Amino acid sequence: MDDIKVVSFDVEGTLVTPDFSYAIWFESIPGCYAERNCIDFEQAKMIVEEEYRKVGDQRLEWYDINYWFNKLGLGVPDPVMERCQGRVCYYPEVRDVLLSLNGKYKLIVASGSPREFLRHLLRDIEPYFTKIFSSVSDYRQLKTTEFYLQMCQEMEVRPEQVLHVGDNWQFDFVAPREVGIHAFYLDRKKQSDYQNSLVSLKQLEAILPVSRIE
Repeated sequence: MDDIKVVSFDVEGTLVTPDFSYAIWFESIPGCYAERNCIDFEQAKMIVEEEYRKVGDQRLEWYDINYWFNKLGLGVPDPVMERCQGRVCYYPEVRDVLLSLNGKYKLIVASGSPREFLRHLLRDIEPYFTKIFSSVSDYRQLKTTEFYLQMCQEMEVRPEQVLHVGDNWQFDFVAPREVGIHAFYLDRKKQSDYQNSLVSLKQLEAILPVSRIE
């Protein structure tokens, strides 16, 4: 770990709780749909969730809020997202960890969330990050091995100089490790005993050497 220069974080489930996204996808969108179509909320929720299932989370459209607002005839998403801003909640250790690593490493975000979401999710902690990468907005792909290689190229570092942590086994652990990034799986529910799994971001402080950016 002595050669680590960049520490990369996933966002949802890693830095930020799911509350904001849940409010958008399962409360606000069904609510808007119910109002527009003069039906009750529960009926609207069933219809909207069925549309989500038809697309599935392996397609880019799944993550594209503009796609959904257009498809469902809801207008533009910005006012709805702004109304949900109060639902953004950071995990308890996040600010302390970012503060302790800031200045010692270049901190970046490597997220599968679109920038429309990241603007809200990172609003209060964005200054900690040197660069924010959105795989779906910047590269039109999920968090694949190609995404991580492109990220390293843009940061002008070798993969072995990057540590990434996130809560999705495939996108945040398997994919980055395949290109040589030091990846850690964040398992807040303690469902895994794998040696490279963490239950809190606080553990990064013990894993990373206390060294400053050259």
